[in-house]
Amino acid sequence: MKTDIFLLNISGQDRPGLTSGLTSVLADYDAKVLDIGQANIHDTLSLGILFEIPSGEMSSAVKKDLLFKSYELDISAKFTQITLDDYEKWVKLQGKDRYIVTILGEKLAAQQISKVSQIISDKNLNIDSIKRLTGRLSLIKTEAYKRASIQLSIRGKIDNKADITEKFMQISRELDVDIAFQEDNIFRRNRRLVCFDMDSTLIQTEVIDELAELAGVGEEVRAITESAMQGEIDFNESFIKRMKLLKGLKEEVLQEVAVNLPITKGARRLIDTLHSYGFKTAILSGGFSYFGNYLKDKLDIDYVFANELEIKDGELTGGYIGDIVDGKKKAEYLQQLANNMDIDISQTIAVGDGANDLEMLNLAGLGIAFHAKPKVKDNAQSSISSIGLDGVLYLLGYHDRHIDLVE
Repeated sequence: MKTDIFLLNISGQDRPGLTSGLTSVLADYDAKVLDIGQANIHDTLSLGILFEIPSGEMSSAVKKDLLFKSYELDISAKFTQITLDDYEKWVKLQGKDRYIVTILGEKLAAQQISKVSQIISDKNLNIDSIKRLTGRLSLIKTEAYKRASIQLSIRGKIDNKADITEKFMQISRELDVDIAFQEDNIFRRNRRLVCFDMDSTLIQTEVIDELAELAGVGEEVRAITESAMQGEIDFNESFIKRMKLLKGLKEEVLQEVAVNLPITKGARRLIDTLHSYGFKTAILSGGFSYFGNYLKDKLDIDYVFANELEIKDGELTGGYIGDIVDGKKKAEYLQQLANNMDIDISQTIAVGDGANDLEMLNLAGLGIAFHAKPKVKDNAQSSISSIGLDGVLYLLGYHDRHIDLVE
């Protein structure tokens, strides 16, 4: 039996009963629905129904009844006939690779979206859907914490992923917006472990610099710290140099510093939400376990791996106990945790800001450079520089309505 394929496009004021009314007409003619999708912006509905119907009288009759029903519902209807060849070409596209592009910042402008979508078009990729992940913004009320994010689902063949990533990074630098590019695969939807650097990631300070200030060697230690984070000197070398400068610092100072640690904006919102969805969390830090364990209790972190200070007679000796937790060690701990949880490394996420985080960022299924040094940002898979740590949730595809608003 010969059939016709039609795409019905509906637009108009949204109200209850629109989809039910239209599909009831199709049901009367026993039409086969091949695809359906809708979007709602400012109470205005855009609905598409692709359906198949026997040619001839039934084809003409169903269009007439759908137009009449649309008139009753006070909405606009448009029919486009689709050839069988075009339909089959469209069906074959479902085997194409899929990717997710997430754009986020304090606010989003048309220029940012235009530049991103132009790159997608230049690469002959199709945008299947665009979804807003953040809540609606008031134009009257001033938001205490501005953030905006949209997610684009795209498909097609990409020959050079590094090239498209670099183009997105260029836009990010020029237009002050974060752009993350990920494969939309089974691992992306089944992340289970998130590992954080501590200093300048979970907290907005470098603890060793705080301790050095109290020990009277602040300027000297800060210079070494900055050089190490920029990747200019070996982390282990810098760690040993800085530790020696802390010799003689009283143990009670550690507690004073711990209770005043500045938690990064969005950290509690992120971690509470991750736990509510069954994620495990870990601190993998080149800092100190004393402060990592304090944050473990305060933020309900599951695991901590960091350097242990050597303390004798109530004073820091300038030494440490065990192996130095450097970049290589962080990556080892990430793999170890994945093995212990019996998950694939692609199901892990790592977040950090310094050069000693790059190994774990590149090992994880999703590595995120957070307000990172230029060298780190340029070499990481994704980056967040425009908003708080809870921006990680948008890279995972969560909408604000899925997120526990804690802060």
